[in-house]
Amino acid sequence: MALLDDIVPPPGIVRTLCLSNFAKTAGHGVLMAVSVLFFTRTVGIPAEQVGLALSIGAAMAMAASIPAGRLADAVGPRNTTVGFLLLLGVFVGAYAFVESFAALVVVTSLALMAESSTDAARGALIAGLIPQEDRVRAWSYMRAVSNLGVTLGAAAGAVALWFDNRPAYVGLLIAGGAMFVIAGVAYTTVPPVAPVPKESKGPTWTVLRDLPYAAVALLNSVLVMNVAILTVALPIWITGHTDAPKWLYSVILILNTILVVVFQVRAGKGSEDVRGGARALRRCGVLLAVCCGLFALAADRPVWVAVAALLAGAVVHVVGEMLYSAGSWSLAFGLAPDHAQGQYQGMFGMSTQLGSMVTPALATLLIVRLGWPAWIVFAALLLAAGLAAPAVASWAERTRKPAPGTGAEAAVAS
Repeated sequence: MALLDDIVPPPGIVRTLCLSNFAKTAGHGVLMAVSVLFFTRTVGIPAEQVGLALSIGAAMAMAASIPAGRLADAVGPRNTTVGFLLLLGVFVGAYAFVESFAALVVVTSLALMAESSTDAARGALIAGLIPQEDRVRAWSYMRAVSNLGVTLGAAAGAVALWFDNRPAYVGLLIAGGAMFVIAGVAYTTVPPVAPVPKESKGPTWTVLRDLPYAAVALLNSVLVMNVAILTVALPIWITGHTDAPKWLYSVILILNTILVVVFQVRAGKGSEDVRGGARALRRCGVLLAVCCGLFALAADRPVWVAVAALLAGAVVHVVGEMLYSAGSWSLAFGLAPDHAQGQYQGMFGMSTQLGSMVTPALATLLIVRLGWPAWIVFAALLLAAGLAAPAVASWAERTRKPAPGTGAEAAVAS
C-alpha cells in the first residue's frame, strides 16, 4: 500500500499538476519520435540544417527563461503558464507545415522559447501553490508521471514511423501540439496565485546579481549531464565500443522508466529542505561517477561481462538520476525568494538548458576521440560537482534574507 502511495498522486492540486504534466510529456514523446525524421525524410531538410535550427532555438530558449519568469512574478504565474502552454501547442502544431530551413528556424525558436517560458512560469506557480516542505514530493510525482507520458507519446510516434508518410507525420505533430494545449487548459482548474510585489528596495532583476544562486545553477549545468549520458552517450557507446547486443539499450531505457515511476517519490524523501537537497546532490555525484566507471568497463569485454557492466551501470545511473532530480528541485525552490520565484526558476531552467545543449556534442566528441577514457572525464566532472554541492548550497543559504516574521524581525515584533 505504501508503494502505491508513492506512485499514485494524491487528489487535489498535485494530481492536477500531474495530469497536466502527463499531457505535456506525451506531447514531448511524440516530438522525440517523429519530428527529426519528418523534417529530414518528408520535408527534405538536411540533417545538419535541422541540427543548426535546434541549436538556434535552444539559444533563443535560454534567453527567454528569465524574462518569462519575471513576467510570471509580475502578473501572476497561473495565467502566464496557461498562456505559454497554449502558445507552445500552437507552435508545435505549426511544425507540420514547415517547408524550408528558414521556416524551421522560426518555428523551432518560437516553440523552444515557449517551452522554456512555460517551465519558468510553472515553477513560480508551483511555488505559490505548494508549501516548501511539500514541493519535492509534488515534483517527484510529476516526474514519475512524465516518464509514462514520454513513453506513451513515443509509442504513438512509432505508429507514424511505421507508416512513414506525410499524413501520418502531420497528424501526429498536430496531435502533439494538442497535448500541450490540453496541459495548459488543465492549469485553469487550479487556484490563481496572486502576483508577488517586488521588494521596495533592490533591483528588479534580483537573480542576475545573485552570485551564490548562479554558482548553484552552474553545478546544476554539470549534474544535468546525466540525462544526455543516458540518451546520447550510452547508445553510441554500446553500438560502437562494446560487444553487447544493440537491443540492450532499449532494455536499459525500459528499466529506467520503470524504476523512476516506482521509486522517484521515495528517492525524494529527505530532500525537502536545502541541506537535504545538497546531500542528495552529493550522493548523486558519487553514484553517477560510479556508473560512468561501470560503463567504461564494458569496452572490449566478453558479451556477458559487457552486458553485466552496462546493466549494473544503468541501475546505479537511475538512482543517481532520481537523487539529482530531488536535490535540484529542493535547491531551485529553497534558495529562491518568494517575490522572485519566476525569474529564479528561469535562471535554474536556463542552467538545465545549457547543460542539456552542451552535453550531446561533448559526449559524441569525447567518446569518438577517446573511447573509454571519455567516461573517466564525465565521472570526474560529475563527482566534482556533486561533492561541491553542500558547500555551495550552504554559502547560498547563508546569503538569503530571512523571511518576514522570522528571526530578528519576529523578535522585534514580539
